[in-house]
Amino acid sequence: MDVRQMQYFLCLAETRHMTRAARRLNIVQPALSMQIARLEAEFGQKLFDRSAHGVTPTRAGETLARLVAPIVRDVEHAIQEMARLDGRIGGRVAVGLVTSVAQSTLASSTATIVARYPDVELSACEGYTETLLDWVASGQLDLAFVNVPRRRLSLDAVHVLDEDMVFACRNDPADAPPGDLTIAQLERFDLVLPSRRHGLRAILDERAAEAGIKLKPRLEIDTLPAICDVIASTDLVTVLPTIALHQALALGKVQARRFRGPRLSRSIVVAHHPRRAISAAAMAVVEVLRQDMVAAAASASRFIVDPLQADGDPSMPAGAPRAAPRRAPRRPKPAS
Repeated sequence: MDVRQMQYFLCLAETRHMTRAARRLNIVQPALSMQIARLEAEFGQKLFDRSAHGVTPTRAGETLARLVAPIVRDVEHAIQEMARLDGRIGGRVAVGLVTSVAQSTLASSTATIVARYPDVELSACEGYTETLLDWVASGQLDLAFVNVPRRRLSLDAVHVLDEDMVFACRNDPADAPPGDLTIAQLERFDLVLPSRRHGLRAILDERAAEAGIKLKPRLEIDTLPAICDVIASTDLVTVLPTIALHQALALGKVQARRFRGPRLSRSIVVAHHPRRAISAAAMAVVEVLRQDMVAAAASASRFIVDPLQADGDPSMPAGAPRAAPRRAPRRPKPAS
């Protein structure tokens, strides 16, 4: 088995389709099939199950992918570093992002990377924190932007951003949240939140438990733009990071307020394997993504209203719109 065969095998394992894999590798499909057949003969094991819809790695195929992915990454990194000696930044970078980041800033970041680094081949995916960390550990990803996990990390992690999580509802003066809103009061509202698979939900559940309540959302949706659309057109409310609310806030579809009391926030880190060097291309991609995240969070913060202070005057960030007059919230759950 040589490096080229490893690359062919990994591409097929990723795309799970002969035609798409051959197109990505810029070879004809019979050549790819022949290389895979040679690998199967060499190992004496079937690596893929074939069907009319594509291919699926067998248990042996999944094991081989886990073993050879780090080798291929190291070879690609060596090629990139040698090219860097000529002042060029290029090569393949595989990056994962938690959904709240991917759905908020990935499009603009990708456009910047394509324009600024034409020799960089970017492969980006979104997922849950735990899944992305597993993919970094196995070598399927070079790095991942994730929420700080509750478990101890076996990977290296670099801090990127601390971001507020805020109460949000539709942008109607009659629906303005109370100025002294606390986390403990969330049980009074009809909530739409991410599911328990989501890292943001873990943060919310932990803080709710500290406040002595248990969150019981009326709806659970893991697609954050969909949550924004739901709260913009219904009586439901949510709690999300400012980045996830950025577009809806800028369009005037929703309004948002910070909680009174201890700050509710999430921390984003970029995780990478401690035994694998980060290429110049990967560092360039990280910096573009980091800058866009910080900018999006700062921009969204202009629209977030701070809680009322003890003297009744709101403390608001510069440029933020003033809150509507305080009144009783319209969306508390009816007493049971």
